[in-house]
Parts: sequence; structure tokens; C-alpha cells
Amino acid sequence: MGLLDQRFENSNVLVTSLEGLLNWARLSSLWQMQFGLACCAIEMMAASASNFDIMRFGVIPRATPRQADVMIVSGTVTLKMASRIKRLYDQMAEPRYVISMGSCSNCGGPYWEHGYHVLKGVDRVIPVDVYVPGCPPRPEALLEGIMKLQEKVRKESVVKQKSA
Repeated sequence: MGLLDQRFENSNVLVTSLEGLLNWARLSSLWQMQFGLACCAIEMMAASASNFDIMRFGVIPRATPRQADVMIVSGTVTLKMASRIKRLYDQMAEPRYVISMGSCSNCGGPYWEHGYHVLKGVDRVIPVDVYVPGCPPRPEALLEGIMKLQEKVRKESVVKQKSA
């Protein structure tokens, strides 16, 4: 039994680091900007409905990129839409995260081979943090992707490390 265990034995005191507290606050309130482009958007909307209730993870939909922490790109990304996605991503405040939802968003899906207008993955335009596979992925898969993103946020460092 350590010194802190003896001192706070019968009280309701939680000892943590400031970095741990900040990461917990950020991962518990990931505000999303929905960018639904095709059929995967229906599954993304289903994840927000009462059966799956994505909001229990602190994921609240926002209408503007300036208030959003995470962009969920779902569906077929065309070359014409790529510049709009990049512009909206640039308008998001740091730290910002991207979830690529569905085969079309991840790698072009079934259209990449026959469509000259289809982007072969949204990661060619913006950096992606979590890929959610499927065509279309079920809402449970999106919830798992959000939990993976929360784990990534939990392990982040608030202070940037200096390069040697």
C-alpha cells in the first residue's frame, strides 16, 4: 500500500494526469460532421437512431465543420466531391479526425474499376484515422470504428514531442 492509497483510502478522490483528463474529455465528446454521399449514409443515419444510439458515446452531429471534431465520410467519393471534402476538412479545428466508412470511401468500392470519376479512396485527399469496412457497413461496424477512434484519442499526447 502506497502513500497515496493510505491518504485517500476513505474519500472519493481520483488521481490522474492532466493529459489523461484532457484526452478523456476529448474522446467523450467527439462531435461529428456527417458527410454522407451514398448508401452508406443510410447506415450512418441508422447508427444515430434509437436502436444504436451513437450519442451515448458523446458523438453529437454538428452542421458546421468549425464545431466538428470528426468527419465521417461515407459513400462513393467522386473527383468533383474531393475538393469539397478537402475544403471542409481544412475548416475543421485541430485536433481533427476522419472516419472512412464503407468500401467506396475506403478504396473506391465496386465503382473504382469502371468509373473514371471515382476517387480510389478518400485517403488520397485527406488523412484517415479509422477505416470501417463493408458495403454498406452495419451501424455496429461504425460504432466499433468510433470506439477505435476513442482508443486512439486516449493514447495521444497533448504536448508535441520535439524531433531529435
